[in-house]
Amino acid sequence: MTSAHARADGFAAALRSFEDTGDSSRLRELFGPDPELVRPQVATSDEGTSDVTRFWEEYRSQFSQLSTEFVRVVESGDLGVLEWVSRGTLTTGHPIEYRGISLLDFDDQNRIRRFATYFDTAAFLRSEAPSK
Repeated sequence: MTSAHARADGFAAALRSFEDTGDSSRLRELFGPDPELVRPQVATSDEGTSDVTRFWEEYRSQFSQLSTEFVRVVESGDLGVLEWVSRGTLTTGHPIEYRGISLLDFDDQNRIRRFATYFDTAAFLRSEAPSK
C-alpha cells in the first residue's frame, strides 16, 4: 500500500476480515506490544487494556453479523483517523446501525500503540428495545 493513509487502510482491511471470519490474527499483527485499547462500554483499568485478542473478540461477540463501511480515512504523522458506519445484527436478532470514529496512534515501527474508538452506544439500547 502506498496511499497517504496506508496504515489506516491496513487496519480497515484487517477489521473487515475479522468481521467476516471472526479470526483476529490480522488485527493482532498490526498492534505493538502492550497497546492501550479504549472502547466506550469497556471500563478503563490497567488490567486487560492491552489484550488485543480479548478486546476484539469481546466486541465481535455482540453480533451475529457485522459489516463496517469506512466513510473517511485520514493520516497525519503518527495519527490515523477513521470515520465509519457499522451495520449488522446483534446476537439477540435485532438489526443495528451505528456511527463512530476510531483513532490510531502508531509507533516508530508503524504498529498501533493506542487504539481508541468512540461510537453511538445508544444505538445498542435502541436495538434491544421491543418493537412498537
